[in-house]
Amino acid sequence: MRVNPTQEKCDAFAMRIIKLYKHLKDEHKEYHISTQILRSGTSIAANYSESQHAASKKDFLNKVYISFKECGETIRWIQFLYAGEYITKAEYTSLFSDATELDNILGSIIISTKKSLDLT
Repeated sequence: MRVNPTQEKCDAFAMRIIKLYKHLKDEHKEYHISTQILRSGTSIAANYSESQHAASKKDFLNKVYISFKECGETIRWIQFLYAGEYITKAEYTSLFSDATELDNILGSIIISTKKSLDLT
């Protein structure tokens, strides 16, 4: 089976988010934001995975765009967690860096796919 580096990055990030969720619930007794970031952060990988089985290029674009939007939401939750002092500066920097890298990758995929569909 062919390895997709973007899927691997999405999956690794989702696992980090799952661990963050457990940490927030267990250590901080934080339930609202932890649930929100769990949903958005794991949705990036799930929707990207769906894009790999798209019925058409437009369907592919739609699934990647959903991943991209979920990534943007996740970045915002990471910022709130840091502002609320639920995560350290080192944790924030690491999570924010990984999330923005994914955001840039997904954004690039969207741009190139739109060009190939002549939707720009």
